[in-house]
Amino acid sequence: MATPMTAAAQETVVAPAPVGTITRAAARAQASAAVVRPHHAKGDPLEGFNRKMFSINQVFDRIFFRPVAMVYKTIVPNFARKGIRHFFSNIGEPLVFANDVLQLKPKRAVKTLGRFVVNSTIGVGGLLDVAKTRDFRLPHRDNSLGDTLGHYGVGPGPYLFLPFLGPSTFRDLPAGAAEAQALPVVIGSPFDRAEFRIPQAVLTGLDLRVESDAPLKALTASAIDPYATLRSSYLQDRAGRIAATHDARASGTTSDPLADPLADPLADPANGATAPVTGAASPDLLADPLADPAAGPRVPAPAAGSPVAGLAAPKPADPLADPLQDPAIPQANAPQAR
Repeated sequence: MATPMTAAAQETVVAPAPVGTITRAAARAQASAAVVRPHHAKGDPLEGFNRKMFSINQVFDRIFFRPVAMVYKTIVPNFARKGIRHFFSNIGEPLVFANDVLQLKPKRAVKTLGRFVVNSTIGVGGLLDVAKTRDFRLPHRDNSLGDTLGHYGVGPGPYLFLPFLGPSTFRDLPAGAAEAQALPVVIGSPFDRAEFRIPQAVLTGLDLRVESDAPLKALTASAIDPYATLRSSYLQDRAGRIAATHDARASGTTSDPLADPLADPLADPANGATAPVTGAASPDLLADPLADPAAGPRVPAPAAGSPVAGLAAPKPADPLADPLQDPAIPQANAPQAR
């Protein structure tokens, strides 16, 4: 957000040269240095325009959008808002399925299709997210045309912030607009009717504003430059999602925590399946729990006929003997041999 402090920091102050010592070349350099050239962050060549749009959006959000969203939150119960959110999310699952197919992810596409079928039938048209429960283990996974373009190497282009739409890029903005027209063009009614599209835009926008209220408060309260913080967060999130499309296809893994409910929660996922330690002996379930593990295995008695069978076995130690007595010196109280 542009503030008087940041605007003042961008001004360039040039100290005048002493009278009589300034030359024509120095005057030309001084005049060129006095011209303040706009600076922008990498990937944001439209920063000046974007900051103005961000300021307009902040004012609109403070005086209108957030108050209306808070009224919506107060009037509509939480379970009803969740049902509306799930309904519109379920409508978008065919687009997620299409992008899974375009990214050549057949397993993920099958799961997305299964999720759509389960929620459309058992979930009462998508009002209930039954597919993510432990009975089906089919959680929602975001995927979009912008992800598909990035997956095949299309760069994000310049960063762009527009009021009412929020942060985007030159790649994601037209991709999102194309996806918004996919169902109206391919299916038609009711997705092409204003009676459906206007409530969809209003309800999803209000719900998104309600759900993002706490993160936005934290951003504006703690960030020195909320605009730059939001830009960095958005671009990093988009880069992470594009990278995830390559990782998922290469490894075939999923981040779903319900993928293996019987897995050891303490096992290191980077090491794969838990393997026994090489060289470690299996614990003897019948071993004496009081035996000294450092004493080594017990030696069995020699069999009859063995060369050492006639040798006397060592006498067991006397538990009442003096622990300080030298075993080489006969004890005074020992009985005399007859």
